Amino acid sequence: MPRILLVKTSSLGDVISNLPVASDILAAYPNATIDWVVEESFAAIPTLHPGVSQVIPVAVRRWRRALFKAATWREIKKARQQLQLAPYDYVIDTQGLIKSALIVAWARGTKCGYDAQSIREPLAARAYDQRFAVSWQWQAVARNRQLAALALGYEIDAQGWPDYGLRIAPRALPWLPKPPYYVLLTATSRAEKLWPAERWIALGQALAVAGIRSVLPGGTPAERQAAQAIAAKITDAVTAPPLGVDALAGVLAGATAVVGVDTGLTHLAAAVGVPVVGLYCGSDPKANGVIAATARNLGAPGAAPTVEEVLAALETLQ
Repeated sequence: MPRILLVKTSSLGDVISNLPVASDILAAYPNATIDWVVEESFAAIPTLHPGVSQVIPVAVRRWRRALFKAATWREIKKARQQLQLAPYDYVIDTQGLIKSALIVAWARGTKCGYDAQSIREPLAARAYDQRFAVSWQWQAVARNRQLAALALGYEIDAQGWPDYGLRIAPRALPWLPKPPYYVLLTATSRAEKLWPAERWIALGQALAVAGIRSVLPGGTPAERQAAQAIAAKITDAVTAPPLGVDALAGVLAGATAVVGVDTGLTHLAAAVGVPVVGLYCGSDPKANGVIAATARNLGAPGAAPTVEEVLAALETLQ
């Protein structure tokens, strides 16, 4: 029974995109034990996969801001000791960064990662015992899956739809409309990725005419404020209160469909298995698009999709 440690620490979308790796491993080795090292703020994501035995949180982002504090070094020592408690058969770094390679170095086991030509930070490749070439032409989910397959000696259909492994039940919350409702994910990390507010309003109004209410989540106070401004102009729209990842996954699971910009939560919706339309205004969907049988990606850098295109895509997913 192989013991395998996955290292994919951040960001939200990247962690979600690594979930199929756990599913692939268990399909090839049903008795495998899979642990996962992840940034503390995203630790809830691997716990949603029933095949992940132990989630080991780290706090690299927070540690960087407090490197001269004794408490930081105590936390680092504790994390390192936890990774060295028992050996792994394989330690697989799908992050491909110097920060993740340093974590890999703490663990005991055969260390596997991308080779210097396939990795975002080539210096990180020196931390691995085994290095593998994985094409940059593949989308992020496929690259993760292929690296693990090469390291562990099984084959995948890299062109097939991934299994994210999530089985999330819809949530019934006091503020949440009864189905049918759509979730509109309007917030993202960079301004160039945003879809214009007037198009969100037009989309929400078109859904309202069809008898479908809109739910607009937001992570930060600023995101919720922006969502409230959009929701105020959509008939019967609801702005979600602050939610944890598990509760938000349940809200997404109950949706008739989800429309979202390039953000980790749009990938979470696809992983949950609901119909998703991804809107790409400032990034390339060929590299970072939502990958699922129930997903469609629209737009390109500098070419925001129209409301009509979104409605047509939703129609094809019903």
